[in-house]
Amino acid sequence: MRVLKLKEVLLKTSLGKTTVYALLKKSKFPKPINLGVRSVGWIESEIDDWILQKICARDQPRA
Repeated sequence: MRVLKLKEVLLKTSLGKTTVYALLKKSKFPKPINLGVRSVGWIESEIDDWILQKICARDQPRA
């Protein structure tokens, strides 16, 4: 299991910091885990699953 810091999450998703936190606020992005007093990280597999969900949604036929 690997924990990603924000910089790695931004690179992996191609999202900006503001977008990540906006999606978090709407509960549409994986929640970070606390690593310390002023440090958070994301579980890499949860980020990968989020990306796969986006791919599946793209490939679904639209009504």
